[in-house]
Amino acid sequence: MKKIATTIILLLILFSSCFSQNKTEVTQFKLRGPEVVREPIIIDSVDLNGKKFTPTQLLNFNTNNFAVKDFSDTVLPSSPDGLAVGSLIFYLNNQDFIKGNIDIKGIKNYKIIVDNQELNGGRLKLEPSHHTFEIKFLSAPNSKDSIKVTLNTNKAIKTTTSSLHPFNLQDMLYGKRISSASISPNGKYIIINYTTTNKKGNSSREAVIKELANGKIITKGSSFRWMPKSNLYWWEQRSDEKREIYTGDPQSGETKKWIENIPNGGITISPNEEYLVINSSNRGPREDPNVYQIIDPDDRQAGWRDRGYLIKYDIKSGVAEKITYGNHTSSLYDISSDGKWLLIGISNRQITKRPSNSTTFLRVDSKSFAIDTLIDRAIFINGAEFSPNGKQILFKGGPEAFNSIGKTTRKDGVSNSYDMQLFLYDIESKSVKSLTRQFNPSIENYTWVEKDNMIYTTVTEGEFKRLYKISPVSGKVEKIDTEVDVINNYSLSPGSGIICYVGGRATAPVKLYTINLKNKSKGEFMEDCTKDIYKDVEIGECKEWSFISRLNDKIEGRFYLPPDFDPNKKYPLIVNYYGGCTPTQRALEGRYPQAYYASLGYVVYVLQPSGCIGFGQEFSSRHVETWGQYTADDIIEGVKKFCSEHSFIDQSKIGCIGASYGGFMTQYLQTVTDIFACAISHAGISNIASYWGEGYWGYSYGHVASGESYPWNNKDMYVNQSPLFNADKINTPLLLLHGSDDTNVPHIESIQMFNALKILGKEVAFIEVKGENHWILEYGKRIKWSNTIMAWFQKYLKDDPTWWEEIYPDKFL
Repeated sequence: MKKIATTIILLLILFSSCFSQNKTEVTQFKLRGPEVVREPIIIDSVDLNGKKFTPTQLLNFNTNNFAVKDFSDTVLPSSPDGLAVGSLIFYLNNQDFIKGNIDIKGIKNYKIIVDNQELNGGRLKLEPSHHTFEIKFLSAPNSKDSIKVTLNTNKAIKTTTSSLHPFNLQDMLYGKRISSASISPNGKYIIINYTTTNKKGNSSREAVIKELANGKIITKGSSFRWMPKSNLYWWEQRSDEKREIYTGDPQSGETKKWIENIPNGGITISPNEEYLVINSSNRGPREDPNVYQIIDPDDRQAGWRDRGYLIKYDIKSGVAEKITYGNHTSSLYDISSDGKWLLIGISNRQITKRPSNSTTFLRVDSKSFAIDTLIDRAIFINGAEFSPNGKQILFKGGPEAFNSIGKTTRKDGVSNSYDMQLFLYDIESKSVKSLTRQFNPSIENYTWVEKDNMIYTTVTEGEFKRLYKISPVSGKVEKIDTEVDVINNYSLSPGSGIICYVGGRATAPVKLYTINLKNKSKGEFMEDCTKDIYKDVEIGECKEWSFISRLNDKIEGRFYLPPDFDPNKKYPLIVNYYGGCTPTQRALEGRYPQAYYASLGYVVYVLQPSGCIGFGQEFSSRHVETWGQYTADDIIEGVKKFCSEHSFIDQSKIGCIGASYGGFMTQYLQTVTDIFACAISHAGISNIASYWGEGYWGYSYGHVASGESYPWNNKDMYVNQSPLFNADKINTPLLLLHGSDDTNVPHIESIQMFNALKILGKEVAFIEVKGENHWILEYGKRIKWSNTIMAWFQKYLKDDPTWWEEIYPDKFL
């Protein structure tokens, strides 16, 4: 017993000392009040809980509306007129997890509130963030209470009276954001869609219609869309199992019921506003849910057995007719501008070929349903739209579409089918030509405008998402300048020549802009609903940095600096990449927010290695049949060159992080290099062959990443490039993160690697997020997941395991 008691005493001494090694006396405050508050009239001696009234209950009085001034005295102010309540406010910005306590002496009646939560016992556990401390006090008339506030913490800290603070997780997650916007056909009005998230993680959506010229609000609702030509807005309403559409006139304010008794399914209104096309579905055959047959690799997916079909609903007569029928899914791609023709795609399954799906495109007369088969079983096509005159079709597809006429890579090579191109198809002659064969950016969304006969499109251009216009006649390409790095979505009013777009920059949140194509402005700022969120936020600088690789490629990238960056210091480095088909784009907010990482005292380097789209077909084709070879070489070379050119990097403290294919890259990198002090893989692939067979899209994504290589004809690639088969080469502490319900990259991929590294005696941790799929979306889980990431980096890049041990304490098992 004596030995146990001695051990406990030693632990208590150690425990207390870890919080007293850094003492910070707070001498500068913001003072609210104090203001005199009256005691209530005592009707009964006790309340419902049997408690007597005491003056300390006055501390519950709200002081938020009291006048604020600077305060640095050691004696608290009071009032001669009675009991007074006031608040002393100060702030703490910490880049690391802090443990300790707050000690207050001199005043008798007070309570401590940290980040709007009352603190009992004075014990502090502060995640890296901007923290608000409020000491609410009660002073007696003419009292001269002294005040001394001391913070005892495990790390050196500084307090401040300024609300300015580095970018943090709360800034990114809470508040109101613009999610999308669309402009009316005449360009006079705009629908803006907002998403608001409160501090409990609950989200709400709102749609607002405004007058474009002055921002005047016309109406609000949950969801609005524009009619194709009449400048009315519409919305759907269900009541008594009826499905109805209402319209509103933003000019007159009149609203009315337009259509009722509409069949279920997605709605497309014809350009002439005479009919609807409804995309509905038939429920496929169901089996015993406990013992059942899987008849196709995709049969594991919910709803795969269902088949889509199309209905035409005539607005004048109210007659609904099935356009398509059968056991193949049919989809509407477009309706010609005069409403005469429907462009319909019929899905075909061809599991024994690459790719495993093809589409037969039909032009269908909207009145007679007469069919003209345009292309039978087209492959590598995922978008189609009529020309304004209805005589041509603009297709979007990979380089291998239309017998590879858009392909620029070597003839025997396999292109990256995510590298989207535009193809122009003539209906009468059935001839097709490539519009963007020599255009390196990858096509995203597009619109063909009749007035100027130009195609407007957003593109992935390196790590940017930009806006271009393309001539369908000459093929001439022209960039439209914007105020953002990444355009999230855009809308064009063909009649007025006005474009609205929503987008952001690497160091700025999403905002709404408009462009008048007549004066060719970059964009007129219209709205930023995050200005109050970011008014006190300090964001570090983001700089471009690229290098010429061993293959003579320019590998583009950027790096982020902490807001308080000092070039004479040494900083740990976090390297972030995807390595798959798409670049890591320049967004401030996101699941892997580089500017937030930097705000915690790291330099963050992001690069776009071989295999990414948006840099040309030759570059993107290196993603195919390589599984990490070119990509890893680029990342390693880039990290070494970046460190050699930037003396402020501590080369012994470099960490890396990637997700999905980037998670695979994290694991693969550790098998070929020891330059990293720690690594993080979220939803990463450890065994290419098992992922190929297990993931919902494993085999079909294999058509992109593996080309014609399969486990039976290219064993060397599936084994040698799989991190699992090289686990013994991994010496880097590795954190594996995975959602338990991931259908894209099943969590067995992390389990396999975890088991291997545990058996090998390597440093590894595996964190599974229950109920989450490929992305961690549930609010509370996302916060803990984010904290887990930064705690791992703090442990290995700052030699401080405090945060990690707080989240995941040792288990003596």
